[in-house]
Amino acid sequence: MKLATLKSNSRDGTLVVVSDDNQRCISAESIAPNLLSAIENWNHVEQDLRQLSKALNGSDGDAGQPFDSKTATAPLPRTWQWLDGSAFPQHGKLMEKAYNLPPIDAQKPLMYQGLSDCFFGPSDDIPFPSEDGGIDFEGEFGVIVDAVPMGVSSEHAMQHIKLIVQLNDWSLRTIAVAEMKTGFGWVQGKPACSMAGVAITPEELGQAWRDGQIHLPLRVDLNGEQFGETVGNEMEYGFHELVAHAAATRDLPAGTVIGSGTVSNEDYKAVGSSCISERRAIDLIELGEIQTPFMSFGDRVRMETRGLDDKPLFGPMDQCVTKQGKNK
Repeated sequence: MKLATLKSNSRDGTLVVVSDDNQRCISAESIAPNLLSAIENWNHVEQDLRQLSKALNGSDGDAGQPFDSKTATAPLPRTWQWLDGSAFPQHGKLMEKAYNLPPIDAQKPLMYQGLSDCFFGPSDDIPFPSEDGGIDFEGEFGVIVDAVPMGVSSEHAMQHIKLIVQLNDWSLRTIAVAEMKTGFGWVQGKPACSMAGVAITPEELGQAWRDGQIHLPLRVDLNGEQFGETVGNEMEYGFHELVAHAAATRDLPAGTVIGSGTVSNEDYKAVGSSCISERRAIDLIELGEIQTPFMSFGDRVRMETRGLDDKPLFGPMDQCVTKQGKNK
């Protein structure tokens, strides 16, 4: 099942069910007004949403209306919590090697809590006050959970994963480095993230959803040229383990989004990277100097993951970096 949120007069948008080919959608307002409401009442609305999905996909294209991701917000335009992991060890290894950093001695997942009151939609321009902050994208996957009790085991955490999403965790690298040194975490260095237009239930991935990981490539293009095509199955911890880690000392409210961290692979020479900072680290390692710039106003990044049979899944994110207050 595929769900999306169309722009409306409400900050939470209007919930729709999307067809298998991402070409059509149908309003689900009679079932739940928005996705946050749906996920908070998942046990009561899931079957009705699935029946609506079945009807839409069996209608020979005459039900609902055309679906255009440009009219969509993030599936969850805002929610209770956004917790982002750093589950791909290769990313950390490259950063440590490039900048002579001591390895992090962690026997559990790394995770930070970010901004959750706003997620940009898949076609939104992304405003920043200045280019000086080191504007970077981070291609990631994420999951949306229903209510998760404190102390849940990783085994039981898997059943709380209701939806899977694709994310761009925007970062301001020069600010983030300074904030990390304070020991208090990120505020200015981590602005609002973007989310691809379609959230999917795990079975939509078929055999590509295994061990709490997404066994598919994430294609990233920067200004029309391929930047990376990293695969999502080199996580040190699966999403179920990230959920259990996040819930170790707190209940997680329904609608919590948990991210994988930057998708990164050991074979980076062949597949590239999902963020600029990793490419800059590779520059240092292999060339002795940084040659890859951060983003400038007017630059555009596109991200998309497709299924094993090349079917559309989350839809593309295609976004331009703009100066705050300047309309493109």
